[in-house]
Amino acid sequence: MNDMASQSFETGASQAAAQGDTPDNARMPIGVVLEISGAGSQIAFDLQRLNECMDDEDPSIVLAGQVGSQIKIRVGESWLLASVRDQRKDRRNEAGVIAHIDFLGEGGEEKLTGRIQGFRRGVTRYPVPGAMVYPASTKDLEQIYASDGRANITVGRVFPTRDIRAGLYIDAMLGKHFALLGSTGTGKSTSAALILHKICEAAPNGHIVMIDPHGEYSAAFRQSGQILDVSNLQMPYWLMNFEEHCEVLLTSDGNEKQVDMDILAKCLLAARSKNRLAETMGKITVDSPIPYLLSDLSNIIQDEMGKLDKATSSAPYMRIKSKLEELKADPRYQFMFSGMLVGDTMADFIGKVFRMPGNGKPISIIDVSGVPSDITSTVVAVLSRLVFDFAIWGREEQQRPILLVCEEAHRYVPNEKNADGSSVARVLSRIAKEGRKYGISLGLITQRPSDLAEGVLSQCGTIISMRLNNDRDQAFVKAAMPEGARGFLDSIPALRNRECIICGEGVAIPIRVSFDTLEEHKRPASEDPSFVDLWSTGGGEDEIVERVVLRWRSQG
Repeated sequence: MNDMASQSFETGASQAAAQGDTPDNARMPIGVVLEISGAGSQIAFDLQRLNECMDDEDPSIVLAGQVGSQIKIRVGESWLLASVRDQRKDRRNEAGVIAHIDFLGEGGEEKLTGRIQGFRRGVTRYPVPGAMVYPASTKDLEQIYASDGRANITVGRVFPTRDIRAGLYIDAMLGKHFALLGSTGTGKSTSAALILHKICEAAPNGHIVMIDPHGEYSAAFRQSGQILDVSNLQMPYWLMNFEEHCEVLLTSDGNEKQVDMDILAKCLLAARSKNRLAETMGKITVDSPIPYLLSDLSNIIQDEMGKLDKATSSAPYMRIKSKLEELKADPRYQFMFSGMLVGDTMADFIGKVFRMPGNGKPISIIDVSGVPSDITSTVVAVLSRLVFDFAIWGREEQQRPILLVCEEAHRYVPNEKNADGSSVARVLSRIAKEGRKYGISLGLITQRPSDLAEGVLSQCGTIISMRLNNDRDQAFVKAAMPEGARGFLDSIPALRNRECIICGEGVAIPIRVSFDTLEEHKRPASEDPSFVDLWSTGGGEDEIVERVVLRWRSQG
């Protein structure tokens, strides 16, 4: 600290000491403002005062001045709250520490106690150089993190306090999408299950669809949700639009693909037109979700191939027909390409997947781990597009918002470097950009945010970041988060398991949270195996191998 700053600091300290019989650390300044700019400013801490605060009983005051901690600055009759971004030694003063801070918001002063009250985000009046800096106490933080009356769910404890509950405002979080990020092994799946369980408890008539690529969440929601996998999904193939049909049925590329697409479009429209529904509706398109028989499509392709006036050789027709026959014959595709799925079950399917009515189970877990890998992204694309199309065509009805949660999101909406031009990336990008207008919320869960499309992550209004071990992922998340959270973000590599930084629309100000422990029966099946335990016992391996081989061969 320079001489003038030291003088004003000592004056402030002596005034604070005179205010009460036993001046405590919360009332004593710990530093002084040196320099002001729009988003943050530079302050000087007194090293002796920081050391005194470390012996305080209040855990919030113990951390006063440390990176990621909150401090408050007096501005007239109100308090300004800020977060400490970094620290360095003051070269001109042995007893000083220089720090940069980011402003978070402001509130009035409670006259009797000097605490913050009526906290709100944003700054209307800035401090001047020389203004006193004080530690934010647990009592201050209670006022700041207290609910403002909006519907919220509590998911854990605010760090570093012992008992302040961390709340998420449901409408703000879901209305502008959210992302849950964290490296493998940080407790990401359990945290996702905790948040979804809390939402289900708060909204028992909700409509939540979760895409589960590893079959982890079935165990967590067996009691409170509908579990759908290849054994009971019964997803009709005719729900696919033309683009999705092309992904599944066409194997060619380049000029050949365009020829195949033209043939498929003509034949698919003819097959859909054979249905009595098409006759009653008048004009239909190749994308209309009208049931058709796979045998009809196969016969129409055969007939077209036999015509003498066709524009090409028979090869494109044979390619499409052989792929169609392969799908019909392969037992792995029976959940979708079965002759039993030709009936008009669209309303029943949508009701089952979107939980309309929910019958006390507001979430459907769609386990796609058993879906053949070559059509997994198409299945996810169909489900995501159904959510979007249902919302668009349901605008005349009373709105029924839907939350679509996508685990391993970087698989489906990859960045430009990994983009494969798939339909699922297009539909999820569209939901991210336009979904909230139609009452669709998107929840993205991923351990590789840097592999996620940048435009999609930037549309997420609330970001819940657990520990990220990769430098590229950390930099990517920092770029996506608001300015005021930068001090918190530097602590992302140092977070413990089941700890996170939450910032954005779902919280009043950026917070560091320790997630609650979830009951055993509500946890996903994502625990790491204990090699020591499993390798210390033996027996029964012959039977295990035989049973696995049998299931492997029968693809069930």
